[in-house]
Amino acid sequence: MPHWVALLRGVNVGGANRVPMVALRALAAELGWQGVRSHIASGNLVFAADGMAEGLAQDLRHAMATRMAGDVAVLVLSGVALRGALHACPFDPPEGKQVHGFFLFDEPVLDMVALEQWRAPSEVLVVQGRVGWLFAPEGIGRSKLAERMHKVITGTDMTARNLNTLRALVALLDAG
Repeated sequence: MPHWVALLRGVNVGGANRVPMVALRALAAELGWQGVRSHIASGNLVFAADGMAEGLAQDLRHAMATRMAGDVAVLVLSGVALRGALHACPFDPPEGKQVHGFFLFDEPVLDMVALEQWRAPSEVLVVQGRVGWLFAPEGIGRSKLAERMHKVITGTDMTARNLNTLRALVALLDAG
């Protein structure tokens, strides 16, 4: 049975879209997903299930909309895809919180004018397929670019995770 990672957009961030991870894991198990584990409260699940990524994402989104906190965008990636994205990360910062992977739901359009307008001199953005990697050495909380990423990378929804979280998700996948 394939292993997957579900990334939920905007869950338990700033008090919005409150979703208890215990309830989320139970809901995923009700969908027939096996070995469901969560990592931190911001909507990260690792699980095994038969199916295709898009169908699994739709199943969880629909179940959450009908039984939980409303409509939450869900992106499901295979374990192989997540490992590949992490391996392809163009940055190796001293701290994992300095790099965020913005996982894109669809093909992106990069607005270079907006990028240069909000990018600090120390920041670097690299888009690789459906992942945008942002190196923000002064911190993601201080980054005007990170705050406006939806205006820089357009044509798609996105959800971001820092390298520490991505590494932890791969460790959960490896733990089986």
